[in-house]
Amino acid sequence: MQQLVECVPNFSEGRDLAKISTITAHIEAIPGITLLDVDPGADTNRTVVTFVGPIEAVEDAAFQAIKSAGEVLDMRSHKGAHARMGATDVCPFIPVSGVSMDDCISLSKRVGKRVGEDLSIPVYLYENSAQTPKRKNLATIRSGEYEGLKDKLADPAWGPDFGPTEFHEQAGATVVGAREFLIAYNINLNTLDKRLATDIAFELREKGRAHRRQNPDSPNLLDGDIIRYEDGDYPCSLCDYVGDGPAEIVDHNNSEHGYDLEAVHRDRGYNSNDLVGRPVLKPGLFKDVKAVGWIIDEYGCAQISINFTNYHKSTIHDVFDMACKLAEERGLRVTGSELVGLIPLNALLMAGDHYLKKQRCTPGVPEARLVEVAVQSLGLNNVSSFVPKEKIIDYAVSDSSNKLAGMSVQDFADELSTNSVAPGGGSVAALVGGLGSGLVSMVAALTHEKKGFEDYRDEMEAMGIKAQTIKQQLTALVDEDTDAFNAVIEANRLPDSTKEEMTAKESALLAANKRAITVPLEVARLSHQVLELAVDLVNRGNPNSVSDVGVAGEVAYAGVRGGSLNIYINLPAVDSDQKFIVEVKKEVELLLQQATSLRDKIYTDSLNIINR
Repeated sequence: MQQLVECVPNFSEGRDLAKISTITAHIEAIPGITLLDVDPGADTNRTVVTFVGPIEAVEDAAFQAIKSAGEVLDMRSHKGAHARMGATDVCPFIPVSGVSMDDCISLSKRVGKRVGEDLSIPVYLYENSAQTPKRKNLATIRSGEYEGLKDKLADPAWGPDFGPTEFHEQAGATVVGAREFLIAYNINLNTLDKRLATDIAFELREKGRAHRRQNPDSPNLLDGDIIRYEDGDYPCSLCDYVGDGPAEIVDHNNSEHGYDLEAVHRDRGYNSNDLVGRPVLKPGLFKDVKAVGWIIDEYGCAQISINFTNYHKSTIHDVFDMACKLAEERGLRVTGSELVGLIPLNALLMAGDHYLKKQRCTPGVPEARLVEVAVQSLGLNNVSSFVPKEKIIDYAVSDSSNKLAGMSVQDFADELSTNSVAPGGGSVAALVGGLGSGLVSMVAALTHEKKGFEDYRDEMEAMGIKAQTIKQQLTALVDEDTDAFNAVIEANRLPDSTKEEMTAKESALLAANKRAITVPLEVARLSHQVLELAVDLVNRGNPNSVSDVGVAGEVAYAGVRGGSLNIYINLPAVDSDQKFIVEVKKEVELLLQQATSLRDKIYTDSLNIINR
């Protein structure tokens, strides 16, 4: 899985495109960065920029962007409709793939520290990076905006997390932090009644709604009377319990439903000691979900417009399924949905897995199939065409035009057959290991669906999923092996005229040659795992496909031995690290010994079943 962080800095300039271009040019100048979107707004006088890349590249690009904005923008003359406190008003980091939230928190702190120290711009940390609860919310930090910033900095309670307490007149202050990926998602309804869409939105969103009595003449809860607190009558919105006073109903919600009603009252501006006449509040069904209902004239339908602020906790497929249920209760149908902007691949893989399991089909299928199932099940092609390479952030930033794994079989074979030294045996070893894993997944899927093998479904599902994961890893190593070889060539080309250059070159060569060993070592390890899957499958899988398991064993064995040969040929180049050599040789010898035993058993057992 590629390492990918999204950064969405907001700059306090939306009218002067030349200044915006100056800032984005500094972002694009960083190797490894992909600039996905630049969205200027004249009325807000604000530009939202979206770029992605690996951690180190994003870290450098974010700093350079903040530095550039502090030089070309001047907050002393800034006016706009959007709240702001600095030239770079906010700079969030979002984990997309191959990185954790903790990684992004650390990243935000490094950037904040560097901005504060090198640029003398005050920096506040927010969201998951916040050092105190009151600084978690961006709106709280930004209250008073740029005009009130000088006084805020003078308040000991509002000293910045990084940088000076002195007011930076030109750049203001910057808010930096880490947050989850925000997915903007709309669900389409076969109605033009905004109130029906709003009614469903209120049920779905975390904020919930005012509790209402069901109107017997309407399925729309908005048509029911609001239930209010009365003296001695404090009903629960989640069950039939009625408390005598505010404290009782708060305690009941905490103990029975895990619902912090007091915090909700506080957020709504309620006085917990004086609730009489206030609406009883009912929580929504999904955490970290914001939703409203509206009409889209262009589509001729109402939509439930949803923001997911943590799609791991509340998934798009769970919300979609519940929207379908709530719509049907109101005499409506969900006709499809659409994404606004990009979505992480993982969100769609989770959806594909969910819907395949509902169909009692194995989710141990290729990634592209999981995406296809998700798109079809969610109706993402309903109002506009869903193009994965444009809408899935992981695909939008990957450039596979020159990648070996993206070639056709014919093109790869042609490339392999030329007189260039790469791709070579290492890439082929990874490829055949991956083909073996693909065969294991195929047989697991055929067994999963075969009548009479119902008792093996869970086992076959787990095996198929693991085989697909190994297949993906080995496919990536097809290119990684060639990249590793090219790195050795580049290291050999480094200058060595001075002592310093010679030291640097020796270090680069050692690192490159170790990489040229660890890549085929990973190929051998993964191919060995394929053999372990195949030896279990040969006697438990669909007997009509036993020859396929046998072939899987043969090509996976070739992956182990092919990887081993590429390890051995590169070991002399790292003779300065004898400990490394000894450890690698010991592991390879064990892998070869075990792989030979597994291959022989798979072949023998396959023949025995075929000849019964």
